Amino acid sequence: MIKETISFKPKQVGKTLLASLPERAQDIMRRRYGLEEGEGETLEAIGKRYGITRERVRQIEEFSLKTIRKSPAFGMTREVFAELEVALNEYGGIVHEREFLNHLDKNLAIQNNLHFLLVLGDAFTRLKEDDHFHHRWLVDEALASRVHESLKQVAETLSETDLLSERDMVSRLLTALKESSGNSSLEEKARRWLLISKNLGVSPVGEWGLASSPSVRIRGVRDYAFLVLRKQGSPMHFLEVAKSIESLFKRQANPATCHNELIKDHRFVLVGRGIYALTEWGYTPGIVREVIESIIKEHGPLTEEEVLARVLKERYVKHNTVLVNLKNPKFFKKDKQGRYLAS
Repeated sequence: MIKETISFKPKQVGKTLLASLPERAQDIMRRRYGLEEGEGETLEAIGKRYGITRERVRQIEEFSLKTIRKSPAFGMTREVFAELEVALNEYGGIVHEREFLNHLDKNLAIQNNLHFLLVLGDAFTRLKEDDHFHHRWLVDEALASRVHESLKQVAETLSETDLLSERDMVSRLLTALKESSGNSSLEEKARRWLLISKNLGVSPVGEWGLASSPSVRIRGVRDYAFLVLRKQGSPMHFLEVAKSIESLFKRQANPATCHNELIKDHRFVLVGRGIYALTEWGYTPGIVREVIESIIKEHGPLTEEEVLARVLKERYVKHNTVLVNLKNPKFFKKDKQGRYLAS
């Protein structure tokens, strides 16, 4: 069912335009663009069907498009192309090909007919995918140039560990475009422009980052665990991490495997018996003694109470575990004021 964005029937328009072609050319165009059902066929596949070369099929396709554009039927469907241009402009002016077609209709055959109309229309320009962007259509070249450069600029400002909410990512894009936030229509277009980029991606929990980031391009248990802990916002036992992976992502996560993966990954810090936190939260890596050394190195000589308070912010351990390490003369000693410092 066509949405309110367009009023015409793409398949009917497609049939009307094809009627200006010879029978064989009509069949080739239907197959090439998938106008009846399924995906469009390749030049090679159509060539084999008709016993002709792929180059000959390409020539027939080009001749057919030119013939349609010169036909009376094409002139009679100007309103259709004008309406499609308005829809593309309203969607963003430069759009991700598949996302735009899916926005207009979920049916693949109708999407293929809409794609056929975009190919025929004088107002539409298709840019093929490259290293930075997906297949996209545009009606405003100046806007497209600005969006391309701004998307590249946003990607260049991100590191592999950066994850942003959709709102923050939209804000960054608008800033790069030198546009102000607060315009809901423009913000919605910016969300759609993000989808054009191959350098940016969204994680399974809806946060944006580099498409190459392990939090976006999930490769295994440790990446799912990272997202679980970020969502939780506080340290978790590896048993709870494993359960949350299964609950949130419907992925099997063996607790022992989860424990082994976390302990090997620098993104995680063991802060208690089987309890993990994220390094990005500021937790100091290392055993309790090393944590004490790090704290004293950063803050200078400290009293027993001060050391205890600071260590317990870093580790989920018993008071006595901290005191046993602190009173080891091999590593720590007291100054004249009774404060502890490294030996």
